[in-house]
Amino acid sequence: MLIVVSAPSGGGKTTLCDQLLAKHPNITRAITCTTRAPREGELDGVDYFFLDRATFRSKVADGEFLEHATVYENFYGNLKSEVLNKLRSGKHVLLNIDVQGAASIREAAKSVAELNDNLITVFLTPATFGELENRLSKRGSESDETLARRLNEAKVELACWDRFDYLITSTTKEEDLRRMESILEAENMRQRRAAGPKF
Repeated sequence: MLIVVSAPSGGGKTTLCDQLLAKHPNITRAITCTTRAPREGELDGVDYFFLDRATFRSKVADGEFLEHATVYENFYGNLKSEVLNKLRSGKHVLLNIDVQGAASIREAAKSVAELNDNLITVFLTPATFGELENRLSKRGSESDETLARRLNEAKVELACWDRFDYLITSTTKEEDLRRMESILEAENMRQRRAAGPKF
């Protein structure tokens, strides 16, 4: 399965994805390409694929990305080949991605049956906007201006929840994980994925 998890900022998607990866060795993350410089301890091909801007733009022009975006003047993207190679190795592939990226992946998957047939999208969000605002405020790591921008972006993202296959209303870390595992268990039992009984 190609599992796409999206949430507004502060929604808890990174925590949920980290829990899934730690608990389920048959789930792996796709390695993202970026044009930003490696941070101390980061390795090319492990943490990211570190590309120069010209190479990144060339891959965009050649249609090699499932999705790509510019974040703080750096380019980020997920390669079709990276996702397909991991799916073909027998692993579920997990993408922790924003709402716009999820929309790009849905669109790109339409032309690749192997991706379209295995794509599952999940939207994670607190029950109310006030709760999301509280989560972001508690971080204490952002200026008032940045917080206001993130909340405005969150309003736009929250309006897209019904474009996803599943909605998880976030409560606790443990319950979010349990619900996510229930989704994956149900998807594993879909007729198209089942081996079927032996007669």
